[in-house]
Amino acid sequence: MSTVAQTSPAPTNTEALVARLAALEARDSARDEWVRLLEEENRWLKAQLFGRSSEKMPVEERNPDQAWLFNEIEALTALTPDAPETITIPAYDRAKRGRKKLAADLPRVEVLHDLSEADKVCPVDGTTLERIGEETAEQLEFIPAKVRVLKHIRPKYACPCCHSGVKIAPLPATLFPKSILTPSLAAHIATAKFVDGTPLYRQEPQFERMGIPLGRGTMALWMIRIGGIFVVPLINLLNELLLAESVIHCDETRLQVLKSDKAPTADHWMWVRAAGPPGRRIVLFDYDPSRGGTVPLRLLDGYRGTLVTDGYGAYDGAAEALGLTHAGCMAHARRYFDEAKKAGSDAGHAKVALEFIGRLSLIERPLWDRDHPVTPAERVAIRQQKSTPIMQDFHAWLEALAPKVLPESRIGKSVYYTLGQWRKLSVFLSRGDVPLTNNRVENAIRPFAVGRKGWLFSDTVKGAVSSANLYSLVETCKANGVEPHAYLTFLFERLPHLKNVEDHEAVLPWNAVIPARC
Repeated sequence: MSTVAQTSPAPTNTEALVARLAALEARDSARDEWVRLLEEENRWLKAQLFGRSSEKMPVEERNPDQAWLFNEIEALTALTPDAPETITIPAYDRAKRGRKKLAADLPRVEVLHDLSEADKVCPVDGTTLERIGEETAEQLEFIPAKVRVLKHIRPKYACPCCHSGVKIAPLPATLFPKSILTPSLAAHIATAKFVDGTPLYRQEPQFERMGIPLGRGTMALWMIRIGGIFVVPLINLLNELLLAESVIHCDETRLQVLKSDKAPTADHWMWVRAAGPPGRRIVLFDYDPSRGGTVPLRLLDGYRGTLVTDGYGAYDGAAEALGLTHAGCMAHARRYFDEAKKAGSDAGHAKVALEFIGRLSLIERPLWDRDHPVTPAERVAIRQQKSTPIMQDFHAWLEALAPKVLPESRIGKSVYYTLGQWRKLSVFLSRGDVPLTNNRVENAIRPFAVGRKGWLFSDTVKGAVSSANLYSLVETCKANGVEPHAYLTFLFERLPHLKNVEDHEAVLPWNAVIPARC
């Protein structure tokens, strides 16, 4: 009798079809998500190319009902019997719009527009008219820049009898002996490039139109020596003062250097630090070919205060190694949500996040008004009462939204970035000297980024270093309300005579005695 082999039953056609259908549905779902991410990226790129660059929310998108909903916390707090004592924020009124008055120290020329003698007679009875007042109106006249040659004459003296012992007065000390460069000319070249963003190759034809054959190579050598040698002691002094402050802001931006150890197309970096109270603000630029973590360690060596930065990881390592308090930047978190809103997908969630951040900004704005100073202790008290509930609600909203969004999507990146930075973003609640954002240093970087579009690159490492030092001086001037051209003229006149630390302290922007405009 033959034996029949036993085999497992083959899957039915129905089971195979169900499995295949599940696989197809999974593949289609993944493909749909991928397409949605690509469409989102496409919308974001179009917004970058053709949309509004401003991050401000358009007026038409502001929902008054939604704003009322966010005010519910304050309403409930006001109804609670155990509500904390009310803390009043000082008055904060914006200046009325309109044409600003011309500076009082500008020279004025009176132009009289008077009646003729025949018109100074009453047409009724012929009596001579009397002057009862006047009306004035001011216009601004522009006088094109002028250049002149300073011809230094030094008479020689000798004894008429023995014809020996010739005497002659010495030339005043200058940065470049036997050169045509004067402090005012050096200040003009530096201001044009580092303040107005006019590169040297554009300044060259401007001088030619005035009949001055001044090549860009000569101007470059002047700027490299001034920025890389003569102002270095002053930069070192500013660095010491900056490291003594309780809060330092840091950021970095790209720079191209053609002649270095790296390829001409490789990225180099300009690192920027900002610190100091009003009237003694310091902005320092430092060139480095690297963006690695060793750079902030070097720049912050010896510092023991609070560091305010964006989410770049190199700052985390430096803050941990140096034992610094590390605060984050809410403006960077806001920027991610603004990009998510422009990308289109989950724009509703992005708008809600922007509303949360907008409410925090409204609370912060009057706390830093120079006309109505607020102490750090008062700032903390106001934040604890008004900002802390918003931050708590914002964090709860983010945690609830996180599992519902794709981490690769724009809104997902925004949510996970903000949650990852939350500890640093919350430092401002307990520190009255720490702001909500890192905008202070970003505002100092912006003129550099605008100027970079004109001069494009630095030719050498020495040029990058000198540019960093000169940018430091002009941005420090601007941060303290000092006119850069006047300050640089003052500084370049005195640099050859500076001998010690006290001499350099006397020429810091907030100590400089700059002559009034004539």
